[in-house]
Amino acid sequence: MPAVTVDDVLTLPRIAPAGPDASTRPVVSVTTAPAGLEGEGFPVRRAFAGVALEQLDPFVHMDQMGEVDYGPGEPKGTPWHPHRGFETVTYMIDGIMQHQDSAGGGGVITDGDTQWMTAGGGILHIERPPETLVASGGLFHGIQLWVNLPARDKWVPPRYQDIRGDNVGLLASPDGGALVRVIAGELSRHRGPGMTHTPMAMVHATLSPGARVVVPWRADFNALVYVLAGKGSVGLARHPIATGQLAVLGAGDTIEVSSDERQESRSPALDVLVLGGQPIREPVAAYGPFVMSTRAEIVQAFEDYEKGKLGTIPAEHIGA
Repeated sequence: MPAVTVDDVLTLPRIAPAGPDASTRPVVSVTTAPAGLEGEGFPVRRAFAGVALEQLDPFVHMDQMGEVDYGPGEPKGTPWHPHRGFETVTYMIDGIMQHQDSAGGGGVITDGDTQWMTAGGGILHIERPPETLVASGGLFHGIQLWVNLPARDKWVPPRYQDIRGDNVGLLASPDGGALVRVIAGELSRHRGPGMTHTPMAMVHATLSPGARVVVPWRADFNALVYVLAGKGSVGLARHPIATGQLAVLGAGDTIEVSSDERQESRSPALDVLVLGGQPIREPVAAYGPFVMSTRAEIVQAFEDYEKGKLGTIPAEHIGA
C-alpha cells in the first residue's frame, strides 16, 4: 500500500497531545462492507452499506475500489456518466486512474493522489485505467467518496481539483508509530490541500503493529473510521475492527485507533481512513448518479441529462 510514505516518520511534525479534559469518542456501531461490482465490472466494497444517512451526513456513499491485482487486459473503469448535486473524491492508494470530464477537468492519479470533482449543477465524466495499465495489468486500490452539497450549493458551477500526493499534510503520532496524511480539513493545526464546500476532514493513517494514535477531532463533526487493510481497534473500549469494516463514532473530542501487535503478512500495518464533517441536516433525495434535496429535482436531473444540459462528451470520445 504505497500511498504517500516517508523514509523517517520521526522527522515529521507531531500530532499535539489531547488536553486532560478531552473525551474519547465511543463506538456506536461497526458494519462490514459487502462486496459488489462497479462500472465495467471492477470489484468494490460498499463501505457505507447498512448505515443510516443521518449518521453519515454530510457523506452519502463510499466505495473501496480493490485491492485487486489485475492480469494483462483485465483492468476496468467506468463509461461516461452524469453527476449532479454533490462532490466525488477519488483517492488512489495503489495503481493508476485516468479522469476526464465535460467541464475540461482531467488528469491521472496514482499512489496517494486525489481527484476532487464538484459536480454542482451537472457534469459528465469518465474514469478508466490508462492503456498502459490495461496492457500490463497490476495492482489497483483506491477510494471514491461522495460528499453531499447543501441545497444552496447544488447548482454551483463544476470544479475540478487535482491534488498531488506530495501536497498532502503529513504528521506523525507522538511516538512515531503512526503516519497520518491530511487530505482535506485541519488536524492539529495542519491543513490538507482539498477545498471543500462543506466543512469536513479526510485523513489516511498507517499504524505500525502495536501502535496507537489519538486524533483531535472537531466536536461539531461526525466521525467515521474505515479499515482499508489490517486489524486493530477503536475507542477506549478497544472495539475490534478489520479490513472492510466501518466504525461510526459518537460525540467527543478525540478519535483513538490502535493497531494489533500481530498483522497478516499481506497487510503488515493497519491502514484506516478517518472521515468527518459538519452535518448538513437537510432532506436528501438520492437516485443513481444524482444527489438532490427533493424527488422533483431528481426527475429534473434525469430530464436535463436526456436533453444534454449536464454537459457534452468531448468529440474525440464520441464513438470510441
